[in-house]
Amino acid sequence: MLYYKKIEKDPTRDWVVFIHGAGGSSAVWFKQIKEYSEHFNLLLIDLRGHGKSAEVANQYDQRDYSFESITQDVLDTLDSIGIREAHFIGVSLGTIIVRKMAEMDKLRVKSMILVGAITYLNLKSRFWVGLGRMFRNIMPYMWLYRLFAFVIMPARSHRESRNLFVREAQKLCQREFLRWFKLTSQLTSLFNELNNKESNIPTLYVMGEEDHMFLEPIRNLIKQVKNSALYVVEKCGHVVNVEKPQVFNEVSISFLHEPSRFLQGLYK
Repeated sequence: MLYYKKIEKDPTRDWVVFIHGAGGSSAVWFKQIKEYSEHFNLLLIDLRGHGKSAEVANQYDQRDYSFESITQDVLDTLDSIGIREAHFIGVSLGTIIVRKMAEMDKLRVKSMILVGAITYLNLKSRFWVGLGRMFRNIMPYMWLYRLFAFVIMPARSHRESRNLFVREAQKLCQREFLRWFKLTSQLTSLFNELNNKESNIPTLYVMGEEDHMFLEPIRNLIKQVKNSALYVVEKCGHVVNVEKPQVFNEVSISFLHEPSRFLQGLYK
């Protein structure tokens, strides 16, 4: 079972489920908890091998590591708690888990907020992923992770996000990192699958203006996807909820209260 933290103040409130990215943990949402808990019930999950779920990583040793099986971990956790439907917020690689969940169990997902969403690997990102594959069995994994963190979040203003992800990644063991890194081989086919499907689930993409690797693919994607919109945060990098928490909280909470009405006020 995955580790999770549940904050439930009122059983009549909607649930919001937070999904972190690769190498991170539920700690990445610490700037959302106070404000969000005034409006919603919250569930913060550590994905397999990450955060406090790393303590039970051995139970996955004989299982395939795929985006589908990792998503199923989350669905199993929700079933064990009794959460039938919720709003889902993912960051970075966690956005892929959220989108996969919408495909596997559409009725479970009331709306999606995708922060620093990864929907396509451009030439630059493919180069760095390829470089990582070449050296993953030679170079200590934290060297690779620090390199990727710097490539994705290079500016001085991105330092807090970069340091947070590096600090949480240190809780991973080398073997677990390599398992997750192997998932990159599935990305191209998975993006082709997800990007060509219409879910009609209200979806808000929240991207930093300085997210140089992943912003432009989102601009192109939402032109083709109904019931979705893009909100770009100025002077901000990949991890908007950490770098600009006040902006993120205000925009995202407004969206969650009335997703369809909120989307009507945004231009793609």
